[in-house]
Amino acid sequence: MYRKFARRAGSFGGRPRFRGARGGGRNTGSDIHYSKFINKAVITEEVAKFVPEHLFKDFNIDDRIKANIFAKGYSEPTPIQDKIIPHVLRGSDVVGIANTGTGKTAAFLIPLINKVLLNPKEEILVVVPTRELAQQIESELKTFTEGMKIYSVCCVGGAPIGKQIRDLRYWNNFVIGTPGRLKDLIERRVLNLAPFSTIVLDEADRMLDMGFVADMKLIMSKMSKTRHTLFFSATMSREVEQLIKEFLKEPVTVSVKTGDTSKSVDQDIVRTAGKEKIDVLHDLLNSPELSKVLIFGKTKHGVERLSRTLAERGFKADSIHGDKNQNARQRALGKFKKDEIQILVATDVAARGLDIPDVTHVINYDIPATYDDYVHRIGRTGRGGKKGKALTFVG
Repeated sequence: MYRKFARRAGSFGGRPRFRGARGGGRNTGSDIHYSKFINKAVITEEVAKFVPEHLFKDFNIDDRIKANIFAKGYSEPTPIQDKIIPHVLRGSDVVGIANTGTGKTAAFLIPLINKVLLNPKEEILVVVPTRELAQQIESELKTFTEGMKIYSVCCVGGAPIGKQIRDLRYWNNFVIGTPGRLKDLIERRVLNLAPFSTIVLDEADRMLDMGFVADMKLIMSKMSKTRHTLFFSATMSREVEQLIKEFLKEPVTVSVKTGDTSKSVDQDIVRTAGKEKIDVLHDLLNSPELSKVLIFGKTKHGVERLSRTLAERGFKADSIHGDKNQNARQRALGKFKKDEIQILVATDVAARGLDIPDVTHVINYDIPATYDDYVHRIGRTGRGGKKGKALTFVG
């Protein structure tokens, strides 16, 4: 339907490039041609099916965990789960390099839950870049630990710190949080990391990008020197490699990364030159195939304005961005996950880690600042073996 708006790579002249807004060892996008936004999805029937070495029933984990895994309808692990879980169970430090949407949350939660069941006094810290990812991990933790006396607290910015301080006074096997809030709680002397001997650093490359490296080092310095460290990243830059050398001891590295962008995402551009951008978007969204759409904008104000405009035009839309309080963001995400709205408009805060089922399309209404940001945005669709489509608006 949207082909009338799109032109293939090479069909336009000039210098169709964009300049990245950030540096620091990333692919800044300054030399990325718009053709990078065009990539036909691989036909899944032509791709050899992954055959795991293990089934979940084969792992040396507590039967209660297996029962909860089976209750979720899982029998075969994903590649990252298949490769990582045995090493974590053996107590090895691990580095997991994987594309987004590959199931790495379960890859570390399942063996760490088993660790807690073997030793109920075990305390585990999970550090992630965004509050949405932290809350998502805690939600998944609760599904895997249903019926077990395993407790957790989520410590993130944008949520009342008083409640988090109160929750930390109780016993928690898992503390899941963002670096800034964890640092704040450490400095207030309400979070003592000395008893923690296990840490997960998830989306470590994103935490580097967001300027959390000093907070990460502070957190690690407060922990036991004999610790079990699990490190996950979608990319492997020199800065990431340096963190691995500093934080981990003889880690086992598992990479199931198959390329920059998911082979299950059909990528194309939408040319808007000479047209009102909002009208082009309106026409696209009227297509029945765009049933669950995540739209990315550059600024908080722009995202809010676009969401309201779409609602005024009769679409079921909402937004998430940094100016919304935590409850409002959670409500918007909840409505989108439950298919109560068709469209969620977001800033890049939602580009990492969020697992939103069955997103049919990602639309880059504003071009991302870097190619890395593009990769993570479009990773919100084409998840769990399903096909997805990504469209990028260009002038």
